Amino acid sequence: MFDSLKNLKDKAEDLAADHGEAIAQGLEKAGDFVDEKTGGKFSSQIETGVDTAQDLVERLGQRKSVD
Repeated sequence: MFDSLKNLKDKAEDLAADHGEAIAQGLEKAGDFVDEKTGGKFSSQIETGVDTAQDLVERLGQRKSVD
């Protein structure tokens, strides 16, 4: 099981390193869509979630670059 989790982690790092910008843009579009559908009621929470997810993708990509 540990090998499966390590493989999954490695794949996530590879994707983040290779496609981080596209992932970040997709997260931004998804956040905008949700914000629109909720009538802006949760804008700050959505923005916080998008920023957190984008930071995670960036860190994963950097981690792969260091290896």
